[in-house]
Amino acid sequence: MNLTVVLVAGLLLWAVLAAIMSVAWVIQQRTRNNGFIDAVWTFGLGAVGVVSALVPLEGSGTPSGRQLLVAVLIGAWSLRLGGHILRRSNARSDDPRYAALMRQWGEDARRQMFILMQKQAIVTVPLALALFLAARNPAPLFRFLDYAALAVVLIGLVGESIADRQLATWAKSKGKNELICDRGLWRWSRHPNYFFEWMFWVAIPLLAIAGSYPWGWLALAAPLCIYWLLVHVSGIPPLEEHMVQKYGAAYRSYQARTSAFFPWPPRGAP
Repeated sequence: MNLTVVLVAGLLLWAVLAAIMSVAWVIQQRTRNNGFIDAVWTFGLGAVGVVSALVPLEGSGTPSGRQLLVAVLIGAWSLRLGGHILRRSNARSDDPRYAALMRQWGEDARRQMFILMQKQAIVTVPLALALFLAARNPAPLFRFLDYAALAVVLIGLVGESIADRQLATWAKSKGKNELICDRGLWRWSRHPNYFFEWMFWVAIPLLAIAGSYPWGWLALAAPLCIYWLLVHVSGIPPLEEHMVQKYGAAYRSYQARTSAFFPWPPRGAP
């Protein structure tokens, strides 16, 4: 693999992701439910990841074991997370993060939303490219790093599933005056689902990096990118702004004692 292949792969991935996020915009405009945007993004990235992992290069028609492994992992990630988001979106009328943006944009919301979808396509390229590069690591399966990657993937998928289930269970059984989910993993992190989502992407560079494969180091962009998005851009900041507006002092108290991202014992806990 050379620089030309990597650049062409990046451009093709961007073009396909831009088309997918255009579809997300059309669905959002027709349904008026912004929650479907994240479902389209997740299923779209999963499909792109599977195809880019399996597409043959240099005349090889049979996918390698590493290509198959990467395709299976991103497929499992996409089906689990996409299914969860789809069920959640069907159960509520809108996503408060996107709804707040549309209120700010006013009459220009339609155009601004399309621009936002295209920005999302651009920042998703490092994730898709990391999968492409990991699938083409020439190192043999299974190395220590591969086993480590599988362990991290398992932790990420299982942890995020547990966090989602705990929040759903709390929502069904919470007491009348119980405003904030402060149980299980949510006692240790205000966003454990985001943390375990990040863990999945931490595993991709472990699959990609090898001493004889310099392109694998580019896969480090995936966990860096998803961390930046979740912690500083589209994840925690708009969601916490909404929660503070909705729950006021109760959520500020939760913020004061609970780690925002990385699971950690609550401050002030015995």
